[in-house]
Parts: sequence; structure tokens; C-alpha cells
Amino acid sequence: MSRIEPKSLTHHARHLRLDTLVRLRWLAVAGQSAAVIGVRFGLGFPLPFALCLLVIFASVWVNLLLRIQYPASHRLSDNVATALLAFDILQLAALLYLTGGLENPFAMLFLAPVLISATALTPERTLGLGLLAVGCATFLVLAHRPLPWFPGQSFTLPFLYVSGIWTAILLGTAFTGIYAWRVAEEARQLAQALAATELVLAREQHLSQLDGLAAAAAHELGTPLATIALVTKELSHSMPKDGPVGEDLRLLQEQVERCRTILTKLTSMSDEGEFLETVSLSHLVADIVEPQRAVGYDVKVIAKGNGPEPLCRRNPGVVYGLSNILDNATDFAESQVTVEACWSPHEVFIEIRDDGPGYAPDILLRVGEPYVTTRSAAERTEDSEEGGGLGLGLFIAKTLIERSGAELTLSNAAPPASGAIARIVWPRHAFERGAAISPQGGSLVPLKG
Repeated sequence: MSRIEPKSLTHHARHLRLDTLVRLRWLAVAGQSAAVIGVRFGLGFPLPFALCLLVIFASVWVNLLLRIQYPASHRLSDNVATALLAFDILQLAALLYLTGGLENPFAMLFLAPVLISATALTPERTLGLGLLAVGCATFLVLAHRPLPWFPGQSFTLPFLYVSGIWTAILLGTAFTGIYAWRVAEEARQLAQALAATELVLAREQHLSQLDGLAAAAAHELGTPLATIALVTKELSHSMPKDGPVGEDLRLLQEQVERCRTILTKLTSMSDEGEFLETVSLSHLVADIVEPQRAVGYDVKVIAKGNGPEPLCRRNPGVVYGLSNILDNATDFAESQVTVEACWSPHEVFIEIRDDGPGYAPDILLRVGEPYVTTRSAAERTEDSEEGGGLGLGLFIAKTLIERSGAELTLSNAAPPASGAIARIVWPRHAFERGAAISPQGGSLVPLKG
């Protein structure tokens, strides 16, 4: 599986499509042109019409140049996108300078480029564009041409009112920028985390497919291997046992037996705990606990229930998710981790508890979301495989487990006890979905590929 680089994913996810920016600018050009023409010819207000059209034509020229230079699907670099949005702010400022400055009701359009930047560029670039917009608005408070009005009359707003408009632009830029950035960033993080989950699931599914292919290959190779073994045996009876030919026949028989042993292992993969097996709940728990015990960590296991023990088809996503949660528990536990598996006629649940510090209150509300982690920066640097330490582990585990029909709840132990608790609950019918259960109701029937 390829290594997941969240920073790289985030960087490429921010790039604006050229076509998006060009279409938005055409919309602005159409609106500006309609406003200028409507004021000049519809209302009959005097204004510097030629200069206004010249400023609007600057946007048209930039759009045509971009269309000629790049294909519509081209994605702009951060530098180019920032420069184009800065141009839009300056172009709007020039148009407002000619038509009344902040007294012009269209002055609120300063928010548009900042809003676009907040959804597609880094916070630093958005801050820079926001400061540029506020700087232009400040200049327009102090210097601008008169607002177009009826011939022979002048219309001037009080300075205090204009200052209020300036304050509204300042606060609107800050609020809409932060709000839009936060919403867009959460959407990007969710999309990237889901992509990481799909990569993990694809790897586990690939392993499952390899198991089935191995069983199919073993079945197909069984017949020709039996024929080779039979012919070799007949030749060994008819040919002299001494000499080069006899030695070759013995070597051939040894290799046939070796092939039989390999095929036996392949066909018995499901009996050794591979992905196509139907297992009991306690067997599933043993699978996820065994790697921890292999490295010397003693995990306490409790298995109890009401009625026959539930069986399930070994789901690689569930195994990965449970193993990830158990790894988390052993990483933060002081001395003890407990895995409790219980069942009833209607429910099956697994609870993983540790005696560590538990989740911090501010983390507990968001734990399980993408890129929420309790690890330090140093720990995140040391453990970067598959997003480890970056807050993706629990998110991936939660997504994979909930795909199986379970509900995952993360909480802290009630005082005076300490530690984190992960509780996974399935409806029994969802847990046993796809399991091969014998008519006797208790034996395991391996599912053959």
C-alpha cells in the first residue's frame, strides 16, 4: 500500500480550477457592465463612462489571456490564484473610485475575492487578500470621485455613515473569511480521510482476494499434479532404480510431494485464520489480541454471554479497525488493557478498556473525526505510516467498523477509575451476516473461495 501523505493531499486539494475563476470573473464583468450602463443610460446619471468601461475591459482582457494560455481544466498554483484574486480586488477598487467610493452600495463586493480565497487557498494568503481589500476600502474612504447622482444635484453621505460601511466591510471580510475557510477545511479533511480509508480497505480486500485466488489455484493444480505423481510412480516401477534415471525419478517424486505440501497449505488457509473463514466471537477477539501478546503485552480477555456464541465471517475491515483501537489502548495504557466480548440473543458487543489517562475533555467531543489526535508532534513525526499519529487511525477504524453495521462509542471511565473505553455494538443479525453455520448450530464451516 502506498504511503498516505495528508499534507500532499491537502496541498493538491486547494488548487483552484482555472475555469471556475474565469466563469466567476465573466459573471462579475457582466454585472459591472450592466450596472454602469444602467446608471448612465437608464437613470441618466453622469459618470466617467469611458474610464469605467476601460477598467471593466481590463478584466475581459485578463480572462481572454487566460483562456488562450491555458486549457479550461488547468489548475492554478497558489501564487497565480492569489495574484488573480488580488487583481480582482484592485479592479473593483478602481471601479468604485470612479463611482463614489464606499458610498457606492456595491462596495460590499470586496468580500467576494476574500470568500473565494478562504475556500481554496491557505489562511496566510486569505489574510493577505483580506488586508488588501481593507486597505483599498480605507483608501476609498479618503479619496474617490463623487457618487453618480441626478444632474445638477450632489449626494454625499456623512463621514460617520461611511465609516460604518468601512467597519462593515472589515468585519464582514474577517467573519466570512474565517467561516468559509473553516467549512471548506472540514470538507477537505473529511474527503482526504475517506480517501485514506478507501486505500486501507482496498489493501485488506486485496489480501482477501489473494486468499481466494490461492485456494482456486490449488484446486486447479491438484489434478495435473496427481497425474504427474501417477506417471512418476509407474516409471519408477518400470525403470531401473540405480543410475541417473532412477535418481531423477526419485528427485521428481520428492518435488511432487513438496508441491502437494504447498497446495495443502494453500487449501487450508481458511483453517489457519485467513480472510474467508467463519469464526466465533472469541476467535475474532483472539485474532486481534495475539499480535499484542506476541510482543510481550499481556491483554486481559473476558468472553461471556447468553445463549450460543455468535459466529461471523472474518471481515478484514472489522479486524483492522479493532486492531487499531487495541493498538491505541496499549499505547496509552499504564499497565492493563482489557478486551471484553459479550453477547445476547439480540446484541453482540466488544469493549476495549485501558487504565491510561483517557481522552482530554476537549478531544473527547471530537475524537474519531479525521485529523483529531492526542499524540504529541514528536510522536506524530515518528509514526507517519498510513496516517498514524495524524488523527486518521481512529477515523479509519470507526469508518470500517461502522460499515459492518456496528456502532462505535468512545468515552472515558467514570471516576475514580481512569482510562479510555471503546465500545463496539452490533445487532446480532448484522454481526452474523455472511457466516456459514452448520445445522448443529455450533461448528464452524470454512467458506471456500
